[in-house]
Amino acid sequence: MADELTGRTVAFLMANAGVEQVELTGPRDALTKAGATVVLIAPERGTIQAFENDVEKADTFEADLAVADADPADYDLLVLPGGTTNPDALRLDEDAVGFVSAFVGAGKPVGAICHGPWTLVEADVLRGKTLASWPSLKTDVRNAGGTWRDEQVFRCPANGWVLITSRNPDDIPAFSEALVGELSA
Repeated sequence: MADELTGRTVAFLMANAGVEQVELTGPRDALTKAGATVVLIAPERGTIQAFENDVEKADTFEADLAVADADPADYDLLVLPGGTTNPDALRLDEDAVGFVSAFVGAGKPVGAICHGPWTLVEADVLRGKTLASWPSLKTDVRNAGGTWRDEQVFRCPANGWVLITSRNPDDIPAFSEALVGELSA
């Protein structure tokens, strides 16, 4: 249904460089097709350089808002795309980590794919959560108090907020469907 998410607003948080393009565009397109408004947020307003396979420059996108100017209260869902350099840069940005912490503290749903959970690790919000991610994050997830799963998509409603996660770009259709489903419920 093309209008099932009308009136819903989704924040995509990513660094100004390093986001894996398909992990941004796949979920973004599914959410906008379902009627949601998507806002791209980065440490700095301006250009976001996407990559393919972490190393090949792809398209550029415009950040609608700097994370320091973003208010979690304005959004119904937060999506954290991957790419290795993207979440690695975000976890060093105090405003980005603070935004994620505030979002979780408000009990709002979060979606993260591939390396995206690294920002959740840094925000210290994974205790008691079960999630999927790129396999190399398994130890980081466990050290942060979470349980790691090798599943295409995993929805964890524990601790007062919902976390929807997937492992890699092959999981984007299932991940996107789960995000749309979460907001349309």
